[in-house]
Amino acid sequence: MGAAGGAQDGSRIRALIVDGVNNHDWRKTTEFIRGTLVGTGLFEVMVTTTPDRPEAPEWDGWRPQFSAYDIVVVNWNNVRQPETRWPAQVERDLETYVRRGGGLLAFHSANNAFAHWPAYDRMIGIGWRGRDHGVALELEADGQIRLIPAGEGEKTSHGPRQDTQVIRLADHPITRGTPKRWMTPDIEVYTFARGPAEELTVLTYGLHKATGRYWPLEWVVSYGRGRVYSSSFGHIWKTDVGIPDRVLCVGFQTSLIRAAEWLGTGAVTHPVPEDFPSEDAIVLRDR
Repeated sequence: MGAAGGAQDGSRIRALIVDGVNNHDWRKTTEFIRGTLVGTGLFEVMVTTTPDRPEAPEWDGWRPQFSAYDIVVVNWNNVRQPETRWPAQVERDLETYVRRGGGLLAFHSANNAFAHWPAYDRMIGIGWRGRDHGVALELEADGQIRLIPAGEGEKTSHGPRQDTQVIRLADHPITRGTPKRWMTPDIEVYTFARGPAEELTVLTYGLHKATGRYWPLEWVVSYGRGRVYSSSFGHIWKTDVGIPDRVLCVGFQTSLIRAAEWLGTGAVTHPVPEDFPSEDAIVLRDR
């Protein structure tokens, strides 16, 4: 269960979304995450928004109390403005929170963030990094994993978004009961995501069509007593009109909810819906 005690007494799982800086549409993304989680009845969701400039005086008072929550959702990404960082004390607070049993969900481009922060690399396992930043994990079609050393291969990229068949690898509470293969629309398949990859479990993987190679789509990491989930799902770009199909996917939304519940409690009760996508059919929620 999370650092704040989780939902062991039947109460809602307390989630905190951190946003405010991102090269994606963080406002629309936060509303999507909040609406998806709250709509289940399992979660109570709060939001803390950072200043958007490194010199902003508001940083002096920005000290989120992570320990008050069962799960922290990072919807924040400074890849385009690396000079903008969290205060060092807040970074240490997040490390402590996760190490002591908190849940951390690095939402989509949050695995692009904090290239300066070794403990964050350790928490997310692999992310959007340069070719010398750490190992990459490539998979064979049958799910065998090959480690690509730092300096070998390429930096992280994704190429064109694509409809992708998601292939379940791990028998894990988040994926248990889902089809072995299911379709999701218009997502980014990261190639050469890199990092320490310590205590990391690949949950699902998919084919990068442009290169014909398989790469992780979802993964979890153990960090101290805490749990971390990350994926390349969830892309909402600033030019998207409305909510794009890639996040209306029933499979993606189910994975997000079940991941958040597992992070907050260590268990999953949210069911796999009857209309979950199949091996060859994409299924979307109503807009």
